Amino acid sequence: MIIKKRSTSLLLTLTFLIILPFVQKQWFNLYLFNIKNISFYSILYYLSGTICPSLICLNSLNNFTYYKFNKNKFLSKKQIKGKFLLFLVALNLIFLSYLTIDYIYINLDFLTNLFIEGFNLQQPDIFQFWLFTLLISIFLIFKKSMVLFKKLILGNFILISFYIWYLQVNNFNVGDHFHIYRYFGLNNLNLINVSILVAVEITYFTWSFLSYKTNLSDWAVQIPNKGDANPFLNISIFYFFIIIYYSILT
Repeated sequence: MIIKKRSTSLLLTLTFLIILPFVQKQWFNLYLFNIKNISFYSILYYLSGTICPSLICLNSLNNFTYYKFNKNKFLSKKQIKGKFLLFLVALNLIFLSYLTIDYIYINLDFLTNLFIEGFNLQQPDIFQFWLFTLLISIFLIFKKSMVLFKKLILGNFILISFYIWYLQVNNFNVGDHFHIYRYFGLNNLNLINVSILVAVEITYFTWSFLSYKTNLSDWAVQIPNKGDANPFLNISIFYFFIIIYYSILT
């Protein structure tokens, strides 16, 4: 019953995301007729830029944050342990920490370039980078701080989404002095923002599996079964529709 309810809710959300960009384009066309004055449709158009980022954050917080995995020893006798587990843990923590540092820097870079004149934000040097990586890695070991970390990332995502929407509404171009310029291979700021969040979601899911309950203290992780991989499938489906939404909107 709960699974059916969640599936129905997800289907309605995805359907809404497909329809929304077409509605936004109509609001934009109506807004252009009276561009010099504030109108009902201009307000709708401005506010519509907050809908999709808010839905993404709510869905991620509710469905992609508090993971539960099957820890029945009788289902799988194969385990990941030893040096290979150490490699996976180190790789996951370093990659997740790197994404976090770079993502927060993108946020601060937007803030300083758009709203704080005369302030030159410096990138962290190698020592600072590894220090931040170590701090975030320690932060991720504990379950409560992991959840706090996820909320921080989602807050960062929604702020960057608002900055990008502000740029698009006001027809500002992002020059090479913006840190996000390094990701211009996608040629779409919204898709860049979503892609970074997807990378965080997948890495966070992997880390949640590796650090689940007593896995790290036992230094042994069971090989995941099909049920354990369902959240990864849900992440892929949900963000596939998010990418379609931003592709249509553009």
